[in-house]
Amino acid sequence: MSYSPAGGPHAVIFDFDGVLADAEPLHFRSLAAALEAEGIRVTQEEYNARYIVFDDRKAVDAAFADAGRELGDEMRSEVIARKAELFESLLAEGVPLFPGVKEAVRSLGAAYPIGIASSALREEIETILASHGLVDAFVDIVGAADVTQTKPHPQPYWTALERINEARRPTRPIEPSECVVFEDTVGGITGAKAAGMFAVAVTNTYPADRLADADRILPTLEGMTPAVLEALVAEGKSE
Repeated sequence: MSYSPAGGPHAVIFDFDGVLADAEPLHFRSLAAALEAEGIRVTQEEYNARYIVFDDRKAVDAAFADAGRELGDEMRSEVIARKAELFESLLAEGVPLFPGVKEAVRSLGAAYPIGIASSALREEIETILASHGLVDAFVDIVGAADVTQTKPHPQPYWTALERINEARRPTRPIEPSECVVFEDTVGGITGAKAAGMFAVAVTNTYPADRLADADRILPTLEGMTPAVLEALVAEGKSE
């Protein structure tokens, strides 16, 4: 494992849904169906605007609050379990990766330690990665159950970097400022920046103008290599 020169990236953290895998449509369908069973309707537009960055618990809490409905612990658990069951059934349809993802992950993973920080469940992420032969590419996967604060809080990114440092034990710990994050949502960019990391937005979910707070914005991960990433970071830090 080689590390980039001083000042360049030393680790890479990916969001999962919307950056690596095109799983958000399945998350929307399963969440919407789970909520509709309780008389709460969420549209695709509402999901993209408000709920997409949340883990299941936050999404259910927000949906009930937006509907002006009381939500007790038992009901919350039921809705979350229903959503998870529906999502698992939809996984059988298969979840595609975005163009260039497999090549980008393998290329960057050969140069830096790479991890995942996601609001999805770790088991769901591993199932999708396994179907594409990519589970072994990542040092660790941080899912919603691995942290006490989920996105847009910075804790998922700090936890992912902490696990990379623990697993790889570099000569000195990699600092947040030496870590690049790939994200696709406004909340994700907010969390990555709050973590002190270099944020690269990919426009799989939102248009570029919605992701203007990112350090750099890309239309796709196609063609992403260590050399491309290092040039991107150098360009961003020179401004």
